[in-house]
Amino acid sequence: MELFFRKYGQGPPLIIIHGLYGSSDNWVSVGRELAKNFEVFLIDQRNHGRSPHSTDHNYQLLKEDFLEFMNKQSIEKAIIVGHSMGGKTAMFFAADYPERISHLIVVDISPRSYKSTNSNQLLSHTTIIRAMFNLDFYGITSRDEINEILAKSISEDRIRQFLLKNIKRSKNNEYSWSLNLKTIRNELPEIMDGLDEDQSEIIGFPVLFIKGANSDYILDEDRKFIYQIFPFADIETIPKAGHWVHAEQPELFLQKVQSFILQ
Repeated sequence: MELFFRKYGQGPPLIIIHGLYGSSDNWVSVGRELAKNFEVFLIDQRNHGRSPHSTDHNYQLLKEDFLEFMNKQSIEKAIIVGHSMGGKTAMFFAADYPERISHLIVVDISPRSYKSTNSNQLLSHTTIIRAMFNLDFYGITSRDEINEILAKSISEDRIRQFLLKNIKRSKNNEYSWSLNLKTIRNELPEIMDGLDEDQSEIIGFPVLFIKGANSDYILDEDRKFIYQIFPFADIETIPKAGHWVHAEQPELFLQKVQSFILQ
């Protein structure tokens, strides 16, 4: 699948892979800052942003989409930064194509599966997707109205504002979701998937996991699995940040990323 992307700067290639409900647009500020030292590529994964839609959405496909992107851009090896679902895409890619990675930075996600029916992540995404799917755009005339409707099910304003970035308006002033919400709903169990428990060690390049201090996506008990797969990984925590670390603490996030790569 040919993915939409944005490109900034010159230097060693660095590719950023967004998370669920995200897009390249969410990473422009970070990308432009990193472009002072790198050739930065911001991609839209399938069913998100301006990339094509598909009825299928799983990490086997996402990693192959990513491989196709690198090949089409003639990128032999790159620094890869993946947030949330994008971090999972990057880890699945690393398992099969480690020779294509110079540095790996995984942002606020662990290699484990979040499929458990009582996991906070699965319950949270199920609530979010249900609220988005049940939203009736008929007669809506502003984004403020959409925000008010979503607030009945999604209490956190930051999450609602993030979701609203996926709203598009037609020439007839009709609102709709730009992402492929039907597929995301149907494929949520696949999106919550993780690497196999018997995954062999992935080595050969530096690895950094960045955790938001207020996020529960990387728990203390996840460290054992992280080190099992990435035995030489560093794990850094950014204070006063939740799951969207790069948006909540952009300066600290950039500092961690750049010092890790340039050390």
